[in-house]
Amino acid sequence: MTPYDYAVLVFYFLYMLAISWVFRRFVTNVSDYFRGGGKAVWWMVGGSAFMVAFSAWTFTGAAGKAYVDGWPVAIIYVGNSLGFLINALHFAPKFRQLRVITAVEAIRQRFGRGSEQVFTWLQIPLGTLQAGIWLNALGVFFSAVFGLDLSATIIATGLVVLLMALVGGSWAVLASDFIQVLILMPVCLAVTVLALIRLGGVGGFLNQLPAAHLDPGQIFSADFLGLWCLAMILKQVNSTNNLFDASRYLCVKDSRHARWAGYLGAGLFLLGIVIWFVPPMAARALFPDLRPLFPQLKNPEEAAFIAISRAVMPVGMMGLLVSGIFAATMSSMDAGLNKNAGIFLKNFYQPHFCPHAEDRHLLKVGKFATVVLGFIVILVALKMSTLKGLGLFLLMQRVSILVGIPIIVPLLLGLMIRRTPPWSAWSTVLVGFVCSLFISDYLTPEWAARTFGVTGTLTAASREYWTQGIQFFGNVVIGTAWFVGTKLFWRRTDAAYQADIETFFVRLNTPVDFAREEGAQAANDDRQSRAIGWLCLAYGGFVILLAAIPNPLLGRLAFLGCGLLVSVIGWILVRQSQSVRKP
Repeated sequence: MTPYDYAVLVFYFLYMLAISWVFRRFVTNVSDYFRGGGKAVWWMVGGSAFMVAFSAWTFTGAAGKAYVDGWPVAIIYVGNSLGFLINALHFAPKFRQLRVITAVEAIRQRFGRGSEQVFTWLQIPLGTLQAGIWLNALGVFFSAVFGLDLSATIIATGLVVLLMALVGGSWAVLASDFIQVLILMPVCLAVTVLALIRLGGVGGFLNQLPAAHLDPGQIFSADFLGLWCLAMILKQVNSTNNLFDASRYLCVKDSRHARWAGYLGAGLFLLGIVIWFVPPMAARALFPDLRPLFPQLKNPEEAAFIAISRAVMPVGMMGLLVSGIFAATMSSMDAGLNKNAGIFLKNFYQPHFCPHAEDRHLLKVGKFATVVLGFIVILVALKMSTLKGLGLFLLMQRVSILVGIPIIVPLLLGLMIRRTPPWSAWSTVLVGFVCSLFISDYLTPEWAARTFGVTGTLTAASREYWTQGIQFFGNVVIGTAWFVGTKLFWRRTDAAYQADIETFFVRLNTPVDFAREEGAQAANDDRQSRAIGWLCLAYGGFVILLAAIPNPLLGRLAFLGCGLLVSVIGWILVRQSQSVRKP
């Protein structure tokens, strides 16, 4: 890191505070703070949904997997893109049509108050754990970049992320996410292009990689890789199409905007597959051994993206990359802070303690809960940093499969299968947890090798492919069978519950007419476009100025390209705000 990079970081933090300051005026009630009042336009929601779906883990744990094994890790992001496409084609409009502030409110409408409390107290710890994983990944990234102590880095960055998530609520997160899409993606593209140039073009890149890194044929030759690939695609589709993850579309303006947001997320992930994983694979060619470069890391391969970025990026651009990854993890942590605080407030505190409380009081409680959860996330991340022998990639995947899949199975099936009793959801989760324990103890890689006649010793990668694949399919098959089986008890449920279910599906399938339901004057499309537009112009102008940093011509052009892209989009949004401004 050079003084220019540090200057970029200082500007970035001031800029983020400015975003929070600007969008604090958009927050007037609980709905504004936790879901943007259901008024956000498609491009802002799509950009934010995309940013929330990945974090610094992509540049550490996943990049480390690409460095070691090559293309298979990209399958996870293919699944993300497919999941967003299914969002756009079917589920995204329906999620918005739920017309709720938190996703757990929709769970209550679908499965009753008992399931509401079960999922409230499953989601808050799980969301906190997930946010801790993201913060730990961010800490690994920053400690590698700055050469600082990992624990100190986690504490410092965690406090900054907490402040950013607290001040402006969901509006500030949506705004910063959208702008960072425009900064992070071009910067990653620049790293990709510069890395390929360093290796002598695409041909040089292909020639210097280990043979298996880009060989699709290993899906048939590597033990259990095919099982793992199919499991990861289906897992990501499940993870993006369920009632918990409906929260990403609750803030969008209407059904049409929700669909467009899904298409935007799908397209961005397709681009991300290339520009996120070519660089760490290029690092394998340039730096076969990363341990001497990052001796302070337990898993130095997780710094592969950093190593290649340092080697090829112009002076000052590392600061832009770090800034963008910080914003990505901020939005991911918001899923563990802002969303969970909203669930605590709307699904526990308000119904049990203050059912008639004013919005001003609820907003204060929600912010206080955000602070408390933020400190818990920091403590979780610190604990994770002390784990031995478990890399970020394995930690992320095992948590999401062993704990996450049993939870989301009924939350996806519940959108397609109507006639199940209220206990169908939480009982399916319980069965899934038991299934996870059974699979972990008995369906081991050694059992699989004996059963399927695998000769020779299983590699570490093959063992993990089997473990993750069988855990996913075991949970899905058994959980689905149990959930469908509960249909036999539908006739024993009371008439009031059956009527509630019919009401839920009527609402789910009724498109949102914003003008009729909220009033045409409630829309603030022009304010959103104008605020984001001017913020983009400010950031874009700053990046253009960075072209004055002493760099080779190619480096200067990289800054100009990134800055002009952000500035042009900002100008378009300002012009658009003038065309949609209310008379």
